[in-house]
Amino acid sequence: MCRMLAVGLVVWFLWFGVVGHGSEGPKPARPNLVVIMADDIGLECLGCYGSDAYKTPHLDALAASGMRFDQAHSQPICTPSRVQIMTGIYNNRNYIRFGLLDPQATTFGNLLRDAGYRTCIAGKWQLEGGFEAPGRFGFDRHCLWQLTRRPSRYPNPGLEIDGQEQDFKNGQFGPDLVTDYLCRFLEENREGPFLVYYPMILPHWPFVPTPDHPDWDPTMWRDAKSEPGGYRSQQYWDAMVRYTDKMTGKIVDKIDSLGLRENTLVIWTADNGTFDGISSPFRGRPYRGGKGSTKDNGTRVGFLASWPGKIPAGAASDSLVDFTDVLPTLADAAGVAPPADLRIDGTSLMPLFSGQPRKKDYVYCWYERNGVREAASQHVRTAHHKLYADGRFFDTQTDPGENVDLAAAGIPAELEPVHTQLSAALAHHMQITRQADPVQQAKRTRSAQAAKDPGPPSGK
Repeated sequence: MCRMLAVGLVVWFLWFGVVGHGSEGPKPARPNLVVIMADDIGLECLGCYGSDAYKTPHLDALAASGMRFDQAHSQPICTPSRVQIMTGIYNNRNYIRFGLLDPQATTFGNLLRDAGYRTCIAGKWQLEGGFEAPGRFGFDRHCLWQLTRRPSRYPNPGLEIDGQEQDFKNGQFGPDLVTDYLCRFLEENREGPFLVYYPMILPHWPFVPTPDHPDWDPTMWRDAKSEPGGYRSQQYWDAMVRYTDKMTGKIVDKIDSLGLRENTLVIWTADNGTFDGISSPFRGRPYRGGKGSTKDNGTRVGFLASWPGKIPAGAASDSLVDFTDVLPTLADAAGVAPPADLRIDGTSLMPLFSGQPRKKDYVYCWYERNGVREAASQHVRTAHHKLYADGRFFDTQTDPGENVDLAAAGIPAELEPVHTQLSAALAHHMQITRQADPVQQAKRTRSAQAAKDPGPPSGK
């Protein structure tokens, strides 16, 4: 009798402990999340998008292992893209000025750290806030350039590492130091879950010979107190692109070697188009970089997502993507619901990863480098058509240079439906912009006050 009772208790515990209470067995481990954003490189430089001019084997392999997005758009320059990708919000609602992230912003780092992720940011900062900023925005660890100063970022660099300014004067190369730091973080946190955000230093000018180039000089800028100017010619651009690819491969290879690849979502993109001093052959014609422009060569960038077993290998998508979509994608993958009061503008890419539909009818852009509200350019676009707030209307597929305004002589009848759709979307966002203007003024005032009294650095 006792034996039968004991067996019954074991069965009861097994049933209610494993299957009971609606459970379907042990929950799978939450995925690791890695976001890599290169600095100043358009899709015309990537082999996986059809470039024959540069060798990008690691990026091509990343694309082949997952999904390539053919209609992805950044903001025209650095800070607007960094603010948007980290917050999931269009710049008309939260952009203050160049080089600053609103001190009260909530980032994907905040959301995921609060959900139990170990978080790390390494690479280029350029968002002010001092040593306290990475922690304030949700990052446990950091290895950054231009957090508190602007020394060399390439040969013999200066970095800010976990609250300490560190200078490297023995022939080191900044991107190597940053990726080495990230690889150590991956090793130390292999049990996961972790979030790694790698806003790359490369390949932004100064364009210098890399350690893989015959002209590499380990003594270059050893005595420089701040980053020298110049070095914007095309001479070493190819070397910079190759090193961008190499550093991407170094991170992905590390994830592979740790046996984490199948439980890690890797997203790779770039913060804007290539510097306008660079011209590359692309798809049978010269293609000049458009950094700073709202045209396709300024905002259309590579965007890759790889997650073996979750995203089909070799997939391509023409779904519209912009940087507001990154935060909701990460949150969705992690099973985290962003607070409703953030009013995230983006839409998760997760349905696309499993072959399901996703609704995003247009991309919106509000852009003014220094945050001057009355000077901002605004537009909405589909994959093929773009409507500006001043009324200009372009077919970006046949006219990427925006030379022929389709609205100049009246909207062609066949384009009236898309023009009507974009007009309604633009009116919606312009109304939000008008409502946000007083808020932005308050943020600028608060920002100026914070600059005068930044408070003590944490340094810990």
